[in-house]
Amino acid sequence: MATVSARPSIREVTLLGPDALPASSPVAGDASLTPTESELRREAIRRTLAHHAGKTADANAIATATLHTWSLIATRLAPVIGVRGVDVLFRRALHLTQSAFPSFMIVGGEEKESAALLARIKTSLAECKPVVAAEASYTLLVTFTELLTPLIGESLVARLFDPVWVPLSPASKQEPSL
Repeated sequence: MATVSARPSIREVTLLGPDALPASSPVAGDASLTPTESELRREAIRRTLAHHAGKTADANAIATATLHTWSLIATRLAPVIGVRGVDVLFRRALHLTQSAFPSFMIVGGEEKESAALLARIKTSLAECKPVVAAEASYTLLVTFTELLTPLIGESLVARLFDPVWVPLSPASKQEPSL
């Protein structure tokens, strides 16, 4: 007698955004709660990409910032899950990101070498409009971290990647005065 697994395959997994939370969820309904780790990480990713892209923030600068940030992430994560594990998760995040951003498509066959894939990503991002390049870059890194977090845990993701993110400026950490 054959059994069927109720667990979805990696192809069936979709990422749920904050809008997917049920209305009864404390995060969805109570704005007074502190931000979740995921929300803080999302903001840190956006801040880091903006910082590395600089004030000009053209598509080429955004592409360079994305690959620089990715390099830092991959270097810190490879000793934990292996180079192959990093590559598999990154390719999955890339596939999901391309589905959301049709103008950010990596044209060509499946690259065996990560360096060739990264070069194609940089070229593709640089050819996008800056707004699209920024959102695609942000989505790629967020998707990657959201795929990784259930595998190794929130605390390990934070310990590995917090040094990568650009910290809040002292002025933005302060409470707004009334």
